[in-house]
Amino acid sequence: MTAIAPHTVPDAVSRVRTDLFIDGEWSPPVDGNHFDVVNPATGELLAQVADADAADARRAIESAAAHQSGWAATSPRSRSEILYRAHQLIMSRVDEIASVMTAEMGKPLVEAKGEVAYGAEFFRWFAEEAVRIGGDSTTTGDGGHRIVVSRQPVGPCILITPWNFPLAMATRKIGPAVAAGCTMVLKPAELTPLTTLLLADILVEAGLPAGVLNVVTTSDPATVVTEWMESGLARKVSFTGSTAVGKTLLRQAAGTVMRTSMELGGNAPFIVCADADIARAVDGLMVAKMRNMGQACTAANLIFVHRSVIDEFTDAFTTRMAALQVGDGAHDGTQVGPLVEPRAVAKVASLVDDAVAKGATVCCGGDTPDGPGYYYPPTVLRGVSLDADLMRTEIFGPVAAIVPFGNADAPTDPAADDEVIALANDTPWGLVGYLFSRDVDRCARLAAALETGMVGVNTGIVSNPAAPFGGVKESGLGREGGRVGIEEFLDMKYTASPVIR
Repeated sequence: MTAIAPHTVPDAVSRVRTDLFIDGEWSPPVDGNHFDVVNPATGELLAQVADADAADARRAIESAAAHQSGWAATSPRSRSEILYRAHQLIMSRVDEIASVMTAEMGKPLVEAKGEVAYGAEFFRWFAEEAVRIGGDSTTTGDGGHRIVVSRQPVGPCILITPWNFPLAMATRKIGPAVAAGCTMVLKPAELTPLTTLLLADILVEAGLPAGVLNVVTTSDPATVVTEWMESGLARKVSFTGSTAVGKTLLRQAAGTVMRTSMELGGNAPFIVCADADIARAVDGLMVAKMRNMGQACTAANLIFVHRSVIDEFTDAFTTRMAALQVGDGAHDGTQVGPLVEPRAVAKVASLVDDAVAKGATVCCGGDTPDGPGYYYPPTVLRGVSLDADLMRTEIFGPVAAIVPFGNADAPTDPAADDEVIALANDTPWGLVGYLFSRDVDRCARLAAALETGMVGVNTGIVSNPAAPFGGVKESGLGREGGRVGIEEFLDMKYTASPVIR
């Protein structure tokens, strides 16, 4: 592991506004409280951020409600141009934003820069969608009435974003809300609020009017979000985070029959068939497993490899994992940064210890290093038992669990496909699955059989602003991105009028 550099707060971090952003103004919380934001690479203080309570939350949702009608009345072209400008501003400040992101959540700078570009693309995508909000017009079968179908903004929205992709998860929600004409209250994760606060400043510079976006930071999310959910002013909630919290929000949303979008947990299967291109499959798994140090809902967790190729695959993959450079994400050459907090390290270590106790073999990694910082090494486990805890838990760390399937002496036996699909679908989650095979028909069959909202076929990447992102089962409701992304922020209105003859 690389040495940790002496503690310095990056200039970009020191310039981030750390108050609440409500009604177009930066203001301290009512009670004056703040909470600490820590650099996970060093464990040292980066900033102190406004710690909102219920009164602050109420001010924010009232601001969003007060500005809804005026914002909805703006032209689609005006909203589109704001998003275009925001996209351009983000891309002109890639290094600055990436530096803030790396400091507060640990991902290597090169990966942070990739997220900035990815996140900015949501603004460009929805800038284009803003001017394409459609409708329909026809007449009834008897010719007596005209049917006009139009789309209108759903109203003030609650946006709740996670810590692992602090820019992209915000732009993925703000983009369609702005394009549709919705005002917003946004609560970023308390572990990584700085990137979102910087984004709010950029949107102001892009021309977003006061009150359209209100950003509330807090160390007590339940109090703030409950205030919003029970206010009677919000008409939609869009949440990315754990399934447990998502279920709580769904229960709260029922009180006012609020529109919901839920992007929840995942436990992605990664299937390597007997006829897979092994080098390509290893490349795919490196991306699907190690993006953001494995701290992603799309991370490949359940790696099912056909017994006829498991030795070749495991050896090649282990070599790649063992060679990764671990260290402070701000340092050149770092490929794997720290996990986000000490609890994350403890959870990952516990899952590995449990798997080993139940028969797994450690191919590389597996030991928690001494600090400073919250690190866990890239780890490969082979021969993982189906009753290991990590088979039923979203790992959220750099740990790959390899499980065999099929008969080593019968690589063409179609029963292996049925076996691996049963294993892959034996989970309450269904966000994404990955499969590798040279057989086009097999790819089509397995992709259709996987109970997931997304499938990567011979690729470890599925996320793209042009594609509908979301899952089935307990992985969520609704879709973000793609043509349907804006529909989540629009209501359909049908108007009937008699045909005058």
